[in-house]
Amino acid sequence: MPDASLPDNHEPIVGRYVNVTADGETFRIFYEEAGPEGGGGVPLICLHTAGTDSRQFRHLLNDPEVTANFRVIAFDLPYHGRSNPPDNWWMGKYQLTEARYLALIREFWRALGLERPVVMGCSMGGAIVLKVAAVFQQEITGIVGLEAAAVAGGRDNDFLHHPAIHGGELAASYTYGLNGPMSPEESRRENWWYYSQSGPGVYKGDVWYYCEDNDTREEITAIDTNRCKVSLLSGEYDYSATPEMTKAAADAIPGSRFVLMEGIGHFPMIENYALFRTYLLPELERMRA
Repeated sequence: MPDASLPDNHEPIVGRYVNVTADGETFRIFYEEAGPEGGGGVPLICLHTAGTDSRQFRHLLNDPEVTANFRVIAFDLPYHGRSNPPDNWWMGKYQLTEARYLALIREFWRALGLERPVVMGCSMGGAIVLKVAAVFQQEITGIVGLEAAAVAGGRDNDFLHHPAIHGGELAASYTYGLNGPMSPEESRRENWWYYSQSGPGVYKGDVWYYCEDNDTREEITAIDTNRCKVSLLSGEYDYSATPEMTKAAADAIPGSRFVLMEGIGHFPMIENYALFRTYLLPELERMRA
């Protein structure tokens, strides 16, 4: 939790490691958090996009209007950012599955002792939160899906992990085009930098889940929004998980909210946070209510 005695040149974010056992393996998971002084607040778990890490949520973690009421927690998936791969990771190919992803998220909030969290994710994180709501709606307060699609195919290709191609630069430049054209250049380049640091084959392994092992079109129709609130937000310039795809998911969930974010692309929390927060804050307030 933030420390009021910190010098002005310190940010109120605290980083920690926690060991999480999921799907038969134990993972050393790094997470950052910020929230109300003295503890408390509604837990808000943030899930990063494919091939990068939780640094994408640094603006949210530093937003006092959010952290006044929410305990914001952003973690790196195994193989990503500052989280380690599991033991003997070099003996096999990294490939994220829906079952492992789902188990990691649930066991993470259990390891931290969180009760009825709000789970927010973007892109592949926006896809898995739909599954989280469908399966664990009795355990959570709600979900905020950013660029969320119930199904999204056609993104996997062999050039994403190829010996003749620099995988980090390819993923970074490939995703750079998904930003809104009016988003600040320094913010778009910051996201590029995070993508460029991905481990070999990690982006491709994430995309396999997103494009091949993700289809919740039938399951989401059973989400009860009286028990689990659902807000789905989509950037108008997102040509990957398009607004039409996000709206289709929202239309399948009675009582959910769909918000079109003008001027934003695929990475709202990092490419243009100042604009994004104007759309996010009302949805967070709805979750808290």
